[in-house]
Amino acid sequence: MQFNEKIISLRKSMGLSQEELGTELHVSRQTISKWESAQSYPDFQRLVLLSDYFGLTLDELVRDVDVADVRAKNVNNEKLDSIYSDINSAKKTIKWLYNCYLVVGGGIVALLLFFAFSAAFVW
Repeated sequence: MQFNEKIISLRKSMGLSQEELGTELHVSRQTISKWESAQSYPDFQRLVLLSDYFGLTLDELVRDVDVADVRAKNVNNEKLDSIYSDINSAKKTIKWLYNCYLVVGGGIVALLLFFAFSAAFVW
């Protein structure tokens, strides 16, 4: 039995929905769904929580898991996390630059208006 099949079987044998199991493990329903569809695998901390929750040893829980497949999926997840992190950093930088331009632009406009009014009232 593959890991994803074990999770489905264990969850259903306890009468739990994906949402309920996710709540117990502090992950989303979508995360449980990904584990059950073999799109991703839990990290070590979640494996320990799963084994404790279902009363299994780690060996019983992960026996027959294809390690190469887990590594490949984890690398893909790390790449996605890195991309999201880079995007968020870029957004923060762009927002900071935009705010700087607003401040500098506002200062220039204020100076121009000051000089324009000063010149108009001096005459």
